[in-house]
This record gives sequence, C-alpha cells and structure tokens, in this order.
Amino acid sequence: MMKLYSGDLSPYSARVRMQIYAKGLEDRIELERPADFGMPTFRQRNPIGRIPVLDIDGDLMPESEVIAEYLEEVFPEPSLLGETARETAHIRTLARIGDVYLMNNLFMLSGQARAADRNAGVVELLGGQVVRNIKALDRMIGEDGFACCGRLTMADCALVPALFMMGSVIPGVGLENPVPKAAKVAAYWAAIQQNAHAARVLVELHRGLEERLELIRSGKFEKMMQAFRAAQAAADAEA
Repeated sequence: MMKLYSGDLSPYSARVRMQIYAKGLEDRIELERPADFGMPTFRQRNPIGRIPVLDIDGDLMPESEVIAEYLEEVFPEPSLLGETARETAHIRTLARIGDVYLMNNLFMLSGQARAADRNAGVVELLGGQVVRNIKALDRMIGEDGFACCGRLTMADCALVPALFMMGSVIPGVGLENPVPKAAKVAAYWAAIQQNAHAARVLVELHRGLEERLELIRSGKFEKMMQAFRAAQAAADAEA
C-alpha cells in the first residue's frame, strides 16, 4: 500500500489529497503525517524536507506536481486530465497558476505575517504578483463551477488550496484580498466549495489552520521552531 506523508495545513499536500479523494484511492493510499517532520531524520530520508511525499514501498517521491502526475499515470480512471491534448495542456496551465504563481508567492508572503519587522518591500512585491496572477486566472478560468472542462480536474485540485491560502495569508499582511474584484474567480470560488471533494479538503485546511493558530497563541509554535532549528544545526555540524 502506498503512503502519502501529508499535513492538514499544507496546501501542496491538500492538492494531492483532493486528487486522491476524487479518484477514490483512499483504500490504496494511506494518509499520514510523519512524526519527525521538520527534523533532520526526515531530511535524511527526504532531502527536500517538505511534504507531501509519496512513499512507494520505501521509495520516496517528493513534490506535489510530480506526485499528482504520477498518480494520474498509475491510476488513470477516473481521469482528472482532458479528453484531448489541448484540454490537458489547459488543465496543467491552470494548475501551475495555482501551484506556482499563487501558492508559491503566498507561501513566501506568509512569513511576513509572522515577522516582528515586516518588510514592506517584500509585501508589496509578492502581493503585487498575487494580484497580477489572480487577474490572469480571471481571464482563463471556467464559468460553470469548475476550473475548466465542465468537470473536476487537476486544475481544481491545485486552485482550491491556493484560494484557501489567499484568504488566510493576504489579510495577515494587511493587503486586500483580490478575489472579490475578479468576478469569474469569485464565482468559481463560491461554486467549487460546494463540491464534495473540495469541501472535504477545505475542512482539513481549516482544521490545520486552527491548530496552527492555537500553537502560536500558546507559544508552543515558536518553541517547536526553535527545537527544529537547533536539531538541524546540530545535524549540519556533524555532517
């Protein structure tokens, strides 16, 4: 049985989990949060050090997009790709907007929400990229409740966690959420949340966010980060 190392609040993990749910693979892929995530032992097994990671009988495969493509090849039905090569290219383009153009910028921007001295230049740069890419997405997204093709695809799996992340990160750095001003994206976001697989992932993401906020409020999160940094520094010194 395959195993997906995942975490509720990880948007990249959520992308793969939504794909697993949509393809009905829960009896073939076990979901697990690694106990040593963030520690040197996890990095020894997975040099990138991030989740998700797909464990195939001890062979570890990192990177959400790579995992998603692999699962489509190994489990082609039901397909979350297009019926033609051109449709598939469009799906992959929208997925990359979610994964790279939105989530990557939001991930870097999230650090500013926790920074004691927020860097206004960084916030302006990354926030500007997010606004620009939402405008691009607004010109390309479908108008029937799905990202494209009139059904759930890998594009939706990437966009759902990206738009969730938008709502949690952007206000934290004092910026205005650009989604309400992008009419087609706003309509899509309202509609896709009614999809059973998207709704399930959103419950998990919200649960992860509440757990993270509680850790921050209690001071445990900073202590955890200090322990992770100390452990990694010790491991680097021994290497």
